[in-house]
Parts: sequence; structure tokens; C-alpha cells
Amino acid sequence: MLHQRFIELGEGYGDVYELCELMKTNAARLHHAFIFAAPVTNGHALTLAAAFKPATVSNFMPIYVCREGIIQTDDIKSKRRRLFEEAAEQLGTTPIYIELKNSSEFSDRELFYQYVTGILRLNHLLPPLQ
Repeated sequence: MLHQRFIELGEGYGDVYELCELMKTNAARLHHAFIFAAPVTNGHALTLAAAFKPATVSNFMPIYVCREGIIQTDDIKSKRRRLFEEAAEQLGTTPIYIELKNSSEFSDRELFYQYVTGILRLNHLLPPLQ
């Protein structure tokens, strides 16, 4: 059975660099890059994420995230978002932009990630559990 799990890196600038470095060092395993946007009063809270194919014989598919650490006004892309998009484009992919509910609307973080997983599977962006 394929196990898909979200792994939070953090919300800071250094965490976005770490996520970009994970993408570069595991370029052959990169499945998709995502930008999740949740509405907040002054724009959108962005979550940057990268899903990787399972390593060789593993049935584990990690999805690394920097959760809602970037607030973006409607017109201006932040430096962290541009850095993430550039890293993905260097690897031949474009991050998929998806609007979601804010994680604060869920009583538990695990419920939020189940919600995100459901949306990704319904849109065939993550493989189904086998």
C-alpha cells in the first residue's frame, strides 16, 4: 500500500530554501510542486509543497510543506514564492496553484491534510492508494 504523508518543514525563509534544495537533490523523484492558497483578510496565506515519488522499493510518498507561512497580496508575488517557482522551473515543472480552505478552519492539522489529500487525489495530482 502506498503511504502518502505531509512533512512540515516550517514557515520561514530558510525553510523555503530547504524545500528548494530537497527538490534539486531529489529532482528525479519530484512528482509535483504545489502552491496552496488560503484566503485571509489581507490576501492569501500560501503553502509551498513538493511531492516526491517513492524511493526505489519504498511505498512511502513524502509531501514536504512550508505551511501558510507566506502572506501574499493579490498582485505582488513574494520573494519566497518566486524562489520556489524558479527552483521548480529549473527542474522542468511549474508549481500547480490550488485554492484551499485555511488550516485554521479545521480542528486538527491531520484533518486539514486529509482534506488536501482528497483534493489532490480527486484532481489526479496524487496517485490513489493502491
